[in-house]
Amino acid sequence: MTRQWNTVGEVMTHAVVAVGRDATFREILDTLQQWKISAVPVLAGDGRVIGVVSEADLLTTQDREPERVEAFTAGQMMSEPAVTVHAESSTAEAGRAMARGHLKRLPVVDDEGFLVGIVSRSDLLKVHLRTDEDLAGQVKFELLAVLHPTQAGAVEVRAEEGRITLTGTLPDASAVPVLERLVRAVPGVVDVDVRAVAPA
Repeated sequence: MTRQWNTVGEVMTHAVVAVGRDATFREILDTLQQWKISAVPVLAGDGRVIGVVSEADLLTTQDREPERVEAFTAGQMMSEPAVTVHAESSTAEAGRAMARGHLKRLPVVDDEGFLVGIVSRSDLLKVHLRTDEDLAGQVKFELLAVLHPTQAGAVEVRAEEGRITLTGTLPDASAVPVLERLVRAVPGVVDVDVRAVAPA
């Protein structure tokens, strides 16, 4: 079975750079620059996510208190509560959360609120970078869910630049719109052309 990339857990980064509540402005800035990231989760002493400090938070603090900026800590600058998702959340749900909050990345937490990963916009876009071979394999697998194996075997699947073409023979003409909707729902599919024909 090919990778479906439907959940946050399938695309997230497991190794996460985070800071504690007492991290200073300078330490956070150095961390963002060192790891080339735009935000870091802030963890309580037990490892639970309590907030996020972003470049925007640092800039706001710098503009508001330019003389005292070095004295500020993560706990004072962070956005809270942190917008988080679970590994079992759908990639679509994570994308909506990012869009609503104008965020570039979200901490991924378990049921207790402990940090288990991070998911970024680029992670969510991985779904569109699937190879044509991977896409064709996924479509074939999905066809087996709605067609008898012998019927699915009579349909040829070709993928090119994310565009799926179905040729061959279908059980009846009513299957065309069903298959088209099914294929369009596969993550990464750009367009569908059903050229398969039903027997007269």
